[in-house]
Amino acid sequence: MTPGNLLILLALSPAVLVAQAPAVALAPPIIQDNSFLMEEAYNQEEGIVQHIGTFRKHRGSSDFEAAFTQEWPVGGITHQLSYDLPLIRSDRESGIGDIRINYRFQLVGSGLTQLAIAPRLSVTLPTGDWKRGRGSGAAGIETMLPVSYVLSPLFTTHVNAGVAFTPSARNPAGNRADVYALTLAHSLVLTAHPNIQPLVETVYGRDQIVAGENKTRWTDDLVISPGVRGAFNFASGLQIVPGIAFPIGIGPSDGDRGVFLYLSFEHPFTKTTEK
Repeated sequence: MTPGNLLILLALSPAVLVAQAPAVALAPPIIQDNSFLMEEAYNQEEGIVQHIGTFRKHRGSSDFEAAFTQEWPVGGITHQLSYDLPLIRSDRESGIGDIRINYRFQLVGSGLTQLAIAPRLSVTLPTGDWKRGRGSGAAGIETMLPVSYVLSPLFTTHVNAGVAFTPSARNPAGNRADVYALTLAHSLVLTAHPNIQPLVETVYGRDQIVAGENKTRWTDDLVISPGVRGAFNFASGLQIVPGIAFPIGIGPSDGDRGVFLYLSFEHPFTKTTEK
C-alpha cells in the first residue's frame, strides 16, 4: 500500500465507522487506554485520573523521546484537561521539549459504547530549546479527531486525523517560518484475554520544517508498530497498564527501527456516592 492510499483510507475511516454504527452497543473491552503512538476516543470518567509515561528509542542512536502525561476529567466525562511534559535527548544532550496543554470533548459515546468520538484542541508552549532542536521556538496549536469503534468482542479499532500550525517557528540557525503538520493514524487492538491486548498501529506524519528565513520543506514519516499491553487491576480501583512496541519505519522512513515502552497508572482521586 502506498502512503497516498494509506492517507485516503485513514481519512475516510471515521466517516465509514459513523455510517455503519449500529444502535446496539457491544460489550466494551476491559482495557481502554491510550494506544501507544496515538489516541483512543475515551475521556477520563468522573473521579478518575490517569498518569502516563512513554519512552521511545531509535536503533543505532543514543537519542530518545520520553514524555509524562496526566489526564483529568472536568466535572465528568464530557470535558477533559491534560498536559504533556516531553523529555528529548539529541546530540548527546537531554532537555525538556515543548509542553502541550490539551482539552478534549467527548462528542459521541464513551468507554461503554460501541462508537466514541472525542475531538481535541491543544496549545503547544515554546519551552524547548530551539537552538538544540528540542523545540519550535514559538507557541502553536493542534487539533486532533480520535474515533474509536468496537468491531466485535475481540477487535477494537481507533483512527486519528489531525493538523497542527506553528507561526514563526525557528530552526537551530534562528530562521523563522510558519509551519504546518498533518497526522493520520490507525490502530487495531485484539482482546486476546481480559487483561492482555496485542495491537498494531500505523502512523503517518507529514511535517513542514524551517529550511531558511520564511522557507519550509516537507518531511514524511510512516511507521507500523506492533506491540502488546496488559492490565493489573486492584480492588482499590487502581489499574496499571505496562506495554511495549517495536516501531518499524516503512516507505519514507525505511530503515528506522526502535523500541517503545509504555506505563499507565489510572486510579480514583475522589470518592463517588453510590446511586
